[in-house]
Amino acid sequence: MSDYYPPWSFYYKVEFMLDSKPGPADARFQTVSGLSVEYDFESFKEGGENRFEHKLPVRTKYADLVLKRGMLMGSAVLDWFTAAFRDREFSPADINVILMNEQGQSLRTWNVAHAIPKKWLISDLNANENSVVIETMELSYRYFSLQDGQ
Repeated sequence: MSDYYPPWSFYYKVEFMLDSKPGPADARFQTVSGLSVEYDFESFKEGGENRFEHKLPVRTKYADLVLKRGMLMGSAVLDWFTAAFRDREFSPADINVILMNEQGQSLRTWNVAHAIPKKWLISDLNANENSVVIETMELSYRYFSLQDGQ
């Protein structure tokens, strides 16, 4: 284990499994957040026991996946989002978030299952700033699984 090092967090890509083929720019996002899971707990109070209460795990809860990038003109992912918001066509997609090493090989993959668009927004348009327009895509999903690299 002498060659172990913590991986860098900036070398990753996002793959969408959509009906239409996403372009290469659809894999590039500035930030990815929301890959977290936690348990909901239910408290159970035992009669006569006043020192503590039992906390029992009930179900897992996954945060929303939030993706940010510079706004693209013409994107299969954006077409998928607009179909959901404009036409109410919800077609769930699987998403892979792949953390890579310096050779571009997969270190770990988060397989996000059954994602659907929840929110889409663009950054403020401001004539006093010289900045790129950032689009934020928020997705709700069922769960994710982990897969170690090749």
